[in-house]
Amino acid sequence: MARARLRDLGISLGFLTPGPYNAITDVPGVTVGHSTIICDEPRIARTGVTVVLPRGEATWQDSLFAGYFSFNGCGEMTGLPWLEESGLLQSPIGITNTNAVGVVRDALVATEAEDWNSNGALPVAAETWDGHLNDINAFHVTRAHVTEALHNAHSGPVPEGNVGGGTGMICHKFKGGIGTSSRIAACPSGRYTVGALVQTNYGDRQLLRIDGVPVGQELGPERVPIPYEDHLTSSSSIIVIIATDAPLLPVQCKRLARRATSGLARVGGIGYNGSGDIFLAFATGNHLYTRQQTPFALTMLPHEQMDPLFVAVVEAVEEAILNALTAAETMTGYQGHIVHALPLDDVQQLMRKYQRL
Repeated sequence: MARARLRDLGISLGFLTPGPYNAITDVPGVTVGHSTIICDEPRIARTGVTVVLPRGEATWQDSLFAGYFSFNGCGEMTGLPWLEESGLLQSPIGITNTNAVGVVRDALVATEAEDWNSNGALPVAAETWDGHLNDINAFHVTRAHVTEALHNAHSGPVPEGNVGGGTGMICHKFKGGIGTSSRIAACPSGRYTVGALVQTNYGDRQLLRIDGVPVGQELGPERVPIPYEDHLTSSSSIIVIIATDAPLLPVQCKRLARRATSGLARVGGIGYNGSGDIFLAFATGNHLYTRQQTPFALTMLPHEQMDPLFVAVVEAVEEAILNALTAAETMTGYQGHIVHALPLDDVQQLMRKYQRL
């Protein structure tokens, strides 16, 4: 079967309705771009860069309120001390592999300096480790790849699976990568969109669940080979980016970021000791122009109206992870390592077996 999104397989999760693209780009103004690096010479590359621009090209000059949550901190996301201090996200978000996070961060600084005449920036760049499929010590990612991802950023459908920063990633011992999803949340004061984008590189096979079905137990290593020894102590990571157009303050963005944990848990994420599970949420509902000299006129959704947003985050994160799995294709990479894709025909059969289809 050709690779497909979860809903293309007839599997719908949760109660809320997705946006038109079922992607983080359903939040108005948000764009996503990828640069994918796949080559065999002179050294094996299965890696890349993904960027999220919260306001498209205007991101550099129109800051946003944001917050983050570290479910387990064996990972890297730059720029967090200032984000925590100020509550502001003032750059695009870059996602790549562990050894390239500094390159991506520096490329974002250089881009802001050249395009916007900035004297300093503290951008957000995050990572997960792709060294099983990618010769990670070859340091393939360069500033040119970050520039390419920024230039490729667009609204609408988002490529998923083996693309961008997710090119060489593994999820629940199947091929993982980039995934996205969205939900429409109806609050008393209005309807808001919540979107999630994930870079999945975590998880044990036996813990994988789809809509409660123990898919990972049913599709054990005797059915689909695992890429390496399947110990419960295995370490890996996931980056989750959450966007909404609701008018939220930083403390409320942090509350959204925490709820990504529930979406991850639904699929089977645990947050192992060696895992970098770092979640960031931003809200586009207030405009915070960089050079404004007068007080900002802010709006804030009442805390009592945030429950629909919490539900939207959980559902969107859960489905984004599964979209990464269903979109990703089997890949052969560094030292001949093979990581197999989640077999979609088998998934549909299991969902019927458990009366989910």
